[in-house]
Amino acid sequence: MVLGIELGSTRIKGVVIDSSRKVVQSGFHNWENRLENGFWTYSLDDVRAGLRDVISQLDLNTASITALGVSAMMHGYLAFDKNNNLLTPFRTWRNTTTEQAAAKLTELFGFNIPQRWSVAHLEQAILNGEAHVKDIAFITTLAGYVHFQLTGAKVLGVGDASGMFPLKNGSYNEKFIKQFQELTGINWTSIAPKIKSAGEPAGALTASGAELLGLSEKFIGVPLCPPEGDAGTGMVATNAIAPRTGNISAGTSIFAMAVLEKPLENLHTEIDIVTTPTGADVAMIHCNSCTSDIDAWIKLFGEVSGLTASQLYDLFYEKAAQSGGNTGGVLTYNFYSGEPVAGLTDGRPMLIRAPDAEFNLASLCKSLLYSAIATLRIGMDILFAENVRLDVLRGHGGFFKNKTGIQAAANSLGVPVSVLESAGEGGAWGIALLADYMLYCELTGGQSRPPLQEYLKLIFTEPEAVCEPSEAGVNDFNAYLEAYKKGLEVQRTAAEML
Repeated sequence: MVLGIELGSTRIKGVVIDSSRKVVQSGFHNWENRLENGFWTYSLDDVRAGLRDVISQLDLNTASITALGVSAMMHGYLAFDKNNNLLTPFRTWRNTTTEQAAAKLTELFGFNIPQRWSVAHLEQAILNGEAHVKDIAFITTLAGYVHFQLTGAKVLGVGDASGMFPLKNGSYNEKFIKQFQELTGINWTSIAPKIKSAGEPAGALTASGAELLGLSEKFIGVPLCPPEGDAGTGMVATNAIAPRTGNISAGTSIFAMAVLEKPLENLHTEIDIVTTPTGADVAMIHCNSCTSDIDAWIKLFGEVSGLTASQLYDLFYEKAAQSGGNTGGVLTYNFYSGEPVAGLTDGRPMLIRAPDAEFNLASLCKSLLYSAIATLRIGMDILFAENVRLDVLRGHGGFFKNKTGIQAAANSLGVPVSVLESAGEGGAWGIALLADYMLYCELTGGQSRPPLQEYLKLIFTEPEAVCEPSEAGVNDFNAYLEAYKKGLEVQRTAAEML
């Protein structure tokens, strides 16, 4: 059996898979980020408590765990001194406080550095004159931190590393390392995790690691695969690592991953270039807000209706599907924070409607559904203009639990969308598969690792149901998007006023 753990933005989840790669046990722990001193953060005490809670829900006393993997939210900033003391509270991907640094590094490298990336956080700390910078001995991501706590190894999977600093051929880009050192005096490779590719061993569970998880001594020595980001595990969980395939993860945030056939011709600040867990280039469009505003409205509906959350979500999708060919002049904006893809440094959830709008529950629900995916479409249009072509996008996350959401995604992007039955297991299953792939490589290939795609063919054997975009639905969404783009100026004004 193999154990996979993922620390997502609202839930920490653990799964155990058996020899057929099916999930046989799972546990979860809900948590929330907090805005403290201007930064979105989670405490490391909450990380440790959440991990122990998840493990306590699994029956591992009699289980024979042969491998383990850890995944978490990509990007962000965890900086430690030479004694491994945290120098400043964890700064997550959600922060949009590094605009100056991101722009400066993007110009320096000629390569897009988004605000979320670890190197942007570091450069911004330098620009801010933050005292802790001089004491930095190690920086990493959340997955890298947990992996270090479990194994003592300061390593990172190539996909997660590609969201810290630009890569070239699976390693930190040497040219950019020199440019960064000339700019800051810091040698990136001296403070960054070492990079590992999928299939490579990345350490073993130590006594202190077992204690952190609340596991007995018999688990000491269990091998771990390279820690990965949620983008990489999402690609694995949806079998979207081949060129012309991609996936959409839609929950608190929404992002699309498109595996590239060739490099993009132009630099676009709306698009990250990251990698698959094996190092292939991927265009990533990341939007900070997705379903949070839907969740807020559902909570409000619950206060006045007395219905359960489950009943209300069913009603929400039902009404959205009933709204016909338009949203009746109702526009909603779901921005809970800044949104670089839309050119917003700050966000305010907002509803706008014309005086003669057809304002009813159906039009509101349809607008909220479209709003959750509108910013992603803005980014995807840039990819399409670069002649990136996709045969299918595979969805996972809460947005895709209903067929109405799947159809809305297909219509909004004009690309066939499928949701695999197994995708509901999410990134925890994806990292468990990567841990199992490590064992598979040791068993079948040794040093010459069999391709990850070959391994995934053993798991994804069933034909997938694909939702095709409809002409009427595409036209409907395009009309909404045109009005939505015009209203972004109102959103900017609202952020300045409130």
